[in-house]
Amino acid sequence: MPKTIKIRKGLNIPLQGNAERILQPAPAAEVYAVKPPDFHGLIPKMLVKEGEPVKAGTPLFFDKYNERVLFTSPVSGVFQEVVRGEKRRIMEVLIKADGAEDAVNFGAVSPAGMSREEIVERLLKSGTWPFIRQRPFSVIASPADKPKSVFISAFSTAPLAPDLDFVVKGQENHFQTGLDVMAKLTDGDVHLSVDAKNTRSEAFLQAKGVKIHPFEGPHPAGNIGIQIHHIDPINKGDIVWYTDVQDLIIIGRLFAQGIYDPTRIVALTGPEVLNPRYYKVKAGAEVLSFAENNLRRQKDIGLRLISGDVLTGTAIEEKGFLGFYDNQVTVIPEGNHPEFLGWLIPNINRFSMSRTWPSFLMPWKKYRLDTNIRSGERPFVMTGVYEKVLPMDVMPMQLLKAIMINDIDKMENLGIYEVAPEDFALCEYVCPSKIEIQTLIREGLDIIRQEFA
Repeated sequence: MPKTIKIRKGLNIPLQGNAERILQPAPAAEVYAVKPPDFHGLIPKMLVKEGEPVKAGTPLFFDKYNERVLFTSPVSGVFQEVVRGEKRRIMEVLIKADGAEDAVNFGAVSPAGMSREEIVERLLKSGTWPFIRQRPFSVIASPADKPKSVFISAFSTAPLAPDLDFVVKGQENHFQTGLDVMAKLTDGDVHLSVDAKNTRSEAFLQAKGVKIHPFEGPHPAGNIGIQIHHIDPINKGDIVWYTDVQDLIIIGRLFAQGIYDPTRIVALTGPEVLNPRYYKVKAGAEVLSFAENNLRRQKDIGLRLISGDVLTGTAIEEKGFLGFYDNQVTVIPEGNHPEFLGWLIPNINRFSMSRTWPSFLMPWKKYRLDTNIRSGERPFVMTGVYEKVLPMDVMPMQLLKAIMINDIDKMENLGIYEVAPEDFALCEYVCPSKIEIQTLIREGLDIIRQEFA
């Protein structure tokens, strides 16, 4: 085993509601959604009409800027409707499931006997290509590129993140097949990061054809961007691809069974969940189809449903749908109630990175945190707090200000190619100025991408 990479900067948020290692049967949802906003920079062009029957793997739409990248139906049924938002932007493509589980047959085949071009074509036609993303820019990878390396993280340190050792159990062969596929897509190395203290699954520790890197430390040690930074940093002109463990399992299932089956194990977590646990569902499922009877509903306390974790996830409506890349649903109380004197009142039930409250005396305590940010936007001044939670050799404050003034040269010199919004999620959480830092980083990446397109 290689030397452990120790991450010393960061912060673990002690939130209540970690999922027990119990896999709860989940009823099939009636409606599923593929959401174009899950894919940054995508402009969808529809391929089906309302009322048209579809199978799992039937193309629904493609990317206007890359017609080879298809997005397919997760289930069989009928294309129900397109939900549009402002300026007629397509927000959701809805499929009413028929329960038949019919799927387009792409044919089972071993990736070992296939060329790179054949593998790419199969991934594109089946709709599994969007599972492969790239740095820089954190967008869907281009099939025309060849990355210098590929990264997979076998653990997550995000608040209440799923236990991937539990998730991969029983799917070890599909995971290894997925690794074999990724090895065919690059002339470089496939890097697999594991938790030095907690990873126990042989699917990860005995994985073949990869370089294994143990990591140790607080969040964001499990972020793919942090791992890339410490293993194979990105310079201008470099392209690195990455994917998630469960996305890799879906890719492996495609080659082993010949069908697109986006079934994943999702952790239902958070302080407003009665019995936090795992559910086996398909991507795009309506969240209430498996969470409805497991939520704590109290008078005068609203619920915030988040597809993903509390730092980087997307808030959804009660009848919302699971995101394409999400393996977790978090439910926390809304913070829409006024507080007398706000943060001035001492309280042992509040968590803070600083010593504002007595929480630092109780490192074992878990908290029922809500969405209240307890102030508005303030002057954006040097504090040094970002550097305490960002384990990267970049200057976060200077980079953010370079983005604000649209200084492309400074953005490049300050490391814009290495970062993604999720890497700055903790900076946003601890920000005393209440700046929407993840949105700012995304704007900077978009500026750079457009400038050199």
